[in-house]
Formats: sequence, C-alpha cells, structure tokens
Amino acid sequence: MKSSVLTRYRVMAYVTAVMLLVLCACMVAKYGFHTGEDLTFAVSQLHGVLYIIYLIFAFDLGSKAKWPFGKLLWVLVSGTIPTAAFFVERKVVAETLPLVSGAQAQPVKA
Repeated sequence: MKSSVLTRYRVMAYVTAVMLLVLCACMVAKYGFHTGEDLTFAVSQLHGVLYIIYLIFAFDLGSKAKWPFGKLLWVLVSGTIPTAAFFVERKVVAETLPLVSGAQAQPVKA
C-alpha cells in the first residue's frame, strides 16, 4: 500500500474531527444563545462535504488494508462522534503503518 493512502486518510480524519467540533460549538451558539444561525448553516454544509470526502478516503484505506466490515464501519462512523476521530486515527495509523510499502513501524508515544 502506498503511503499517500494513509496520509490522505490522516489529513481528512483531523479536518473532519476539527470541523465537527466547530459545528458543535456553532450548534451551542445557535440553540443556546440564539445567535450565529447563518454561520451554523455554513459550517454544517462544509462539514457534510468534508465528511463525504473522509468516507471515501477511509473506505479506500480500509479496502486496501483488508479490514473486516466491523472495523471499517467503526472508522467510518468515528467521523460523526466529536473527538472520536482523533483517537481512531491514531489507532488506525499504528495498525496500518507496517502495511505501507517502504515504511518502518515507529512506536506510538502515549
């Protein structure tokens, strides 16, 4: 597997996770303080598009790494749970790094 497949997934995992946190903050502002309705709409649309891209890249990585369906489903759903994508991305990288051609496994620092 090429390292670009893993890199694309990693970038989109972080971008999707950050955008989901921004969306959560916008939702609190919209429903808690009755402000920022237009910003919430824009952020939700942007997050939706980025999440679709994340799904494509995660599915591509999962198919090339030959993950079982349950693991693939968990990785795909982690983009909808605030902060989950950060933890799942770290675990996925640790598990798939040995599959990347020309890469050496590095221990993950806790």
